[in-house]
Amino acid sequence: MATTESIKKAYIDYVLTQGEEPKSVYIFAKKNKMTEAEFYSHFGSFKALEQNIWAGIAEKTLTEIKGQEVWAQYSARERALSFFYAFFELLKQQRSFAVYCLEKQPKGITTPVVFAELRTVFENFCTEILNEGLESGELSDRKFFSKRYKDALWVQLGFILHFWINDSSAGFEKTDEAIEKGINVTFDLFQRSPIDNLFEYGKFLAKNGGIGEKMGFGV
Repeated sequence: MATTESIKKAYIDYVLTQGEEPKSVYIFAKKNKMTEAEFYSHFGSFKALEQNIWAGIAEKTLTEIKGQEVWAQYSARERALSFFYAFFELLKQQRSFAVYCLEKQPKGITTPVVFAELRTVFENFCTEILNEGLESGELSDRKFFSKRYKDALWVQLGFILHFWINDSSAGFEKTDEAIEKGINVTFDLFQRSPIDNLFEYGKFLAKNGGIGEKMGFGV
């Protein structure tokens, strides 16, 4: 009896040995001694199967990192770093499949269809840790911009994924460095800065009727 995991494993093996997806579900099912009905009971198409593989890696990542004893003590920044390190560590086991998927994606600025489910899992995770960071004061709650923090992290994931695909360093050490620098810079931008203080000061002056001008300090 075919299972979700056995179908995913068989599909990965097929595309990596043949260099392309099966011509049809019938051909794939027959090769793997299952019926079309069995395949369709788990996936509606090969596209949906690939999406599930990527989302599954993210879900396994979350299960692993949230199971760590230190997880509850982590800040939002540390939780993001933990996810990125663990995600790419798991992805190493499927590197050939990752390369196959990325190479066949059309070039452009939109999110590849194959990452649709992955993005949902990732953004739900980001929303969770970012909201906690905003509530604790670790992150700056900026009108309009706070809602886009998760988008910035998604962009980082895409950038690091492409960096990793082209990384030829031993053990992908350069990718680890890219993760550390990229996430830290991103979270530095999320945290309170002198610009936030200046903005708050400007709002204070506006609310209090331009006290400086009233005292003769206009420019």
